[in-house]
Amino acid sequence: MDEIVKSKVVISTEPSKVPDRIALFPKTTPVRYDVEKPEEKLVMTFPNLIIREVICFQIVVILLALVSLFVNAPLEELANPQNTPNPAKAPWYFLGLQELLHSFPPVVAGVILPLMVVIALVVIPYFNINIKREELWVKNPRSTFIKISAAVASIIVVTVFYEALSITIPTILLYIFTVLPYFIKTKNRFVNWLSRRSLSELIMTWFVLIATVLTFIGTYFRGAGWSWVWPW
Repeated sequence: MDEIVKSKVVISTEPSKVPDRIALFPKTTPVRYDVEKPEEKLVMTFPNLIIREVICFQIVVILLALVSLFVNAPLEELANPQNTPNPAKAPWYFLGLQELLHSFPPVVAGVILPLMVVIALVVIPYFNINIKREELWVKNPRSTFIKISAAVASIIVVTVFYEALSITIPTILLYIFTVLPYFIKTKNRFVNWLSRRSLSELIMTWFVLIATVLTFIGTYFRGAGWSWVWPW
């Protein structure tokens, strides 16, 4: 006769305390996973997280208010339809998109690419996301190298076809740093740091790098007729 195990349910009021979990399996039931897992530090959303977010929000508002009081906004004269500046630049946070419009057709830069980003943000959560941030080269390094090389090659072909070197060059540079751990076996500190990066971190780095380069070029390297000019 199986032994009866008595259990007691206790409700804890400490948000950071992790309760002990007990799993009971009959002898005839195969256990296919490890029950013993490291304890996780749990934190309640309210008040632990919400209060921190409110404090950070207030700090940002105070800093912006101080900057607006002591630093003048770089505004130009009133808009004059009889005297349109050349080039007519968008606000800095749209200059990356304006630089894309210079390289790609308007439908591609203004509709297709932003639509693909929105669709990706909607679809990605339904895939098997790497929650543990596993290193990129841990599993199947040869297959990973082939897939990354194929993806980067497709991006390079498209950007070279449209002469969008502002996207091609940063993509090639990031690809070189990404595959360094695959070729270099005697790893130093920098290569070890690169080898610990996950795929999600590299994709986000590529996105931020491209957006920064496009904005920087549109701000300082575009002159009359959106032609290339040197800042000096």
